[in-house]
Amino acid sequence: MSRTLFVTTALPYANGPIHIGHIMEYIQADIWVRFERMQGHHVHFIGADDAHGAPIMLKAEAEGITPQELVGRIAAGRPQYLRGFHLSFDHWYSTDSPENVALSQDVYWRLKDAGLIYAKPIEQFYDPVKRMFLADRYIKGECPNCHAKDQYADACEVCSIVNAPADLIRPYSSLTGAVPILRESDHFFFKLSDPRCVEFLREWIDAPGHLQTQVANKAREWLKSGGGIELGDWDISRDAPYFGIPIPDAPGKYFYVWLDAPLGYLAALQNYFTSGKARANGEACSYAEFITAPQTEQIHFIGKDIIYFHTLFWPAMLRFAGPPYKVPDHVYVHGFITVMGEKMSKSRGTGISPLRYLEIGMDPEWLRYYIAAKLNSNVEDLDFNPDDFTARVNSDLVGKYVNIASRAATFITRHFGGELRYGDAAKLAKEAAGTAFLVAESYESREFGKAMRDIMSVADRLNEEFDARKPWVLARDPAKLPELQDVCSRALHGFKLLTVLLAPVLPQLAARVAKELFGLDRPFNWADAETLPTNIRPYSHLMVRVDPKQVAALFEAAEEPDKLSSHSPISIDEFRKIDLRIARIVSAERIEGADKLLKLTLDLGGETRTVFAGIKSSYDPAALAGRLTVVVANLAPRKMKFGVSQGMVLAASGDGPGIYLLSPDSGAAPGMKVS
Repeated sequence: MSRTLFVTTALPYANGPIHIGHIMEYIQADIWVRFERMQGHHVHFIGADDAHGAPIMLKAEAEGITPQELVGRIAAGRPQYLRGFHLSFDHWYSTDSPENVALSQDVYWRLKDAGLIYAKPIEQFYDPVKRMFLADRYIKGECPNCHAKDQYADACEVCSIVNAPADLIRPYSSLTGAVPILRESDHFFFKLSDPRCVEFLREWIDAPGHLQTQVANKAREWLKSGGGIELGDWDISRDAPYFGIPIPDAPGKYFYVWLDAPLGYLAALQNYFTSGKARANGEACSYAEFITAPQTEQIHFIGKDIIYFHTLFWPAMLRFAGPPYKVPDHVYVHGFITVMGEKMSKSRGTGISPLRYLEIGMDPEWLRYYIAAKLNSNVEDLDFNPDDFTARVNSDLVGKYVNIASRAATFITRHFGGELRYGDAAKLAKEAAGTAFLVAESYESREFGKAMRDIMSVADRLNEEFDARKPWVLARDPAKLPELQDVCSRALHGFKLLTVLLAPVLPQLAARVAKELFGLDRPFNWADAETLPTNIRPYSHLMVRVDPKQVAALFEAAEEPDKLSSHSPISIDEFRKIDLRIARIVSAERIEGADKLLKLTLDLGGETRTVFAGIKSSYDPAALAGRLTVVVANLAPRKMKFGVSQGMVLAASGDGPGIYLLSPDSGAAPGMKVS
């Protein structure tokens, strides 16, 4: 029976480019969506930018543009990622839209009418210069535990203790440097602790299929067994200035971004219908008819960091807003992607740039396969290891899969004009149907790693059978030509089977195989797995091996130290955010394999740091020991190919050759602040 599926991924925040964590999630969802489409199901795959919040407002202000201009600029860069990694979204939109304004305000009124919205005063730090209330991320000060300077209110990066803004010694606003003051303001809350919400959430969480076991268990931890709720009610409002959706009956108040962001799923779907794209995709009904239809399944793919919102607030909001809103059918949660064992983090400088991956010419289907081979239905982290990536892609895709066609096709075209014949076609078709059924079960349950293992097991068997029959020997004996034709036909049928099974993961390659090798005028569907081909066209090369130098190039961008740009003027307040310190070079070392970098060990007045500096061409490492220089001390640590760099030394350069380290005057000592 055909299914109707509305599928979304978590919305990327519209203040920066898409990162590798987004790409992993999109690839996971896209593989599942493509599989469902191959089954004949009707899928609407919708994405959008999360476009509201204080960070976007502040970034736009710093750049001298409007938030809408910033969001528009970021949105203009999305297609290169979506097309580049063959992501088959039917529509991509934004939460900064008239549809989202209408939906968010409608849900608010409905929840208020249900008695689930109330207001109460809260105390919050306020920046008297910026004239805005400050989230914890914008408050810094001295840690009360270890007394480290310039620590954020929510956590100390030195001793890892969790603080509250009021705990900090001499707190200040990271936006202006001003001393924040406590000020009272009325905030609006969604009454998640209401017994109706608690009872509903228990039933929804316990119902089989909505959540993975690990996720359901975590959600149950938040719901106390005694009838109360551990996490309390949900603050859904923010004070002006704020870039967001106005609360309709409270001037100067805006919806907190986490209220309107998930409603952006529905806003994007609504725009998909009103724009005509849904009709073009074969959907004859209206948005309202589609979203309320009993057969429509609403499915979300998200990361484990936002379980809190998607398994508690989001279902409860939809349930008590009432029809046409309805709760999700499934929320599929995945873990994080790590890089060489390190958590992917912009602040720590770890991770891979998806855009750089594409720019240096790496095949996006290499990454799609590697991610698929390591994903399962559990909430487990996935590690990208460069050596493992190279070995797995080269072994599985080139050495096993493509190798079958490249060897067998030559014999068929040379000796038989492309005609395929089988000794036992019925048996082959039955075996193929069984394999396709097994792999389909894995795809459906998002056990992609198991699917890839089963597929490559078939590839191993095909290669072993091919080698055992020695077609290169058979080709020398005219009497053995019928046997040669059967051997190579079986191999090419197996290759077609593998291509159909890999099509959700390798859509572009599968489309090429369907058209160029087997002469189809359409992409493969799942039923093609058990259909034996009768002819092939001349074979064309399908995939090259991963060059380890390409993988190394992914990290080359991180080898260069950050450079301060002179293209955009900054304010004195912004300049004061840069912590420049005197440092003594304790030692300098050459790095094997690095063309430009030296590894410096620096003394910052009792604190030792490692910094990688691109000064190898200009300095003998032995001559640097004992020398004073200037370092940017509050630059986020950055994961590089050769280790973690914990700052940046300052150097001068011009149009001509030469790089010159900055040196302080006599009398300066390690740890002194430059101002």
